[in-house]
Amino acid sequence: MVVEMPGYVCRIIETLNMAGFRAYAVGGCVRDSLMGVPPHDWDVCTNARPKQVEACFTHHKTLETGIKHGTVTVIIDKNQVEITTFRTEGGYSDNRRPDSVTFIESLEEDLKRRDFTINAMAYDGALIDLFGGQSDIAAGIIRCVGCPEDRFGEDALRILRALRFASRLDFEIEPGTENGIHKLAGLLNNIAAERIFAELKGILAGKGAGRIIREYADVFAVIMPEIKPCIGFLQNNPAHYLDVWQHTAMAVDNAPQDITVRLALLLHDIGKPEKYFVGENGVGHFYGHPAVSRQLAEKILDRLHCDRKTRDEVLTLVEHHDDTFPAVPGGICRLAARYGTQTLQRLFDVHRADIFAHSPQWAEKKIENTDNAQRMFDEIMLSDSCLSVKQLDISGRDLLALGIPEGKEVGQALDMLLEAVMDEKVRNTKTELTEFVIKYIKNKRIQPN
Repeated sequence: MVVEMPGYVCRIIETLNMAGFRAYAVGGCVRDSLMGVPPHDWDVCTNARPKQVEACFTHHKTLETGIKHGTVTVIIDKNQVEITTFRTEGGYSDNRRPDSVTFIESLEEDLKRRDFTINAMAYDGALIDLFGGQSDIAAGIIRCVGCPEDRFGEDALRILRALRFASRLDFEIEPGTENGIHKLAGLLNNIAAERIFAELKGILAGKGAGRIIREYADVFAVIMPEIKPCIGFLQNNPAHYLDVWQHTAMAVDNAPQDITVRLALLLHDIGKPEKYFVGENGVGHFYGHPAVSRQLAEKILDRLHCDRKTRDEVLTLVEHHDDTFPAVPGGICRLAARYGTQTLQRLFDVHRADIFAHSPQWAEKKIENTDNAQRMFDEIMLSDSCLSVKQLDISGRDLLALGIPEGKEVGQALDMLLEAVMDEKVRNTKTELTEFVIKYIKNKRIQPN
């Protein structure tokens, strides 16, 4: 196999070779190249020690980004390349980082410590694949290098990395690796929230996210204990043929690969078990569950240190995922003004994904409201409709000139005009708005200054 390495990577390898060292492109860049995907970055491994690496690149800027663990970053042609010395690792008392590293001469021993076979290949003009990574790529398989329990025991974050790769690449996880994940999922309690959240977003962004959510519910329950009651919770309602967690997985599958939308769908029904009751006819109901789902989602997102912008938008989507949309353009305009156009579009995406995870007969009836609202929204966006006071073709200064007293009266008049434009009672032109204001002044009996 030929891996097309960029010129700057070739020069790094050649420079190290000319100094008497062995060097290879390694890891994800080799994997992605074999899959025909342009790598985001390139990593190099070598038997040169960190100080020897620095000595080889005195004409380039180097950063001691991880020199304790053998990594030096070289900046060449404005590209940053991490160069790491072959190493073995000591114990992992925190299930995350090695207690010690030992620099070695053996590429095989260095590759042996890596997480998955698809990430344990090297290249220097020829492919070095000691653990079957190439065949696992061809078969669409995620497999640990060596014993899965050893790999996950060393670094529990690899559990979520396995799920992320399986989701992103739409690969299956081989049985031994799968068993290790289920057995050691509890070790994720030792991992920092920020790292967990980063991997969670990666899982949700992948093509296989819904399948991973279905098959690894126990792992999600470790990092989000609030979802445990949802797993296997039967809904006993003709609108649903799936339990709450299976419905959640299907809804995520139905959604565009937008992390904010998929986070909202992951959390949109977690309040259902708490609000469940059975009516006189034996049908299950969940009235008020969006508000409870929002409360639980807020706890989860805060615990995982989600950034505030994403957090606030996800909570809005969760809280309103079950709303009925207005049937007139003015109502859609108000929603766009209230949430912002991007969030409203995401709310349509959440609604659609949620609806099509219901029983097909119910979904056919329910989708009409969302489709109509989407059509009105699309027309509003094409017409460049006025959605805020700032977009009015009249200003507070203009209203003062018409005699409206300075202060809250100006704000009230602007709000009134915006409502009138949204309801299509007046066009957003200065002439028509001025005429409308004059009528407003008369009707309100405002005394001009």
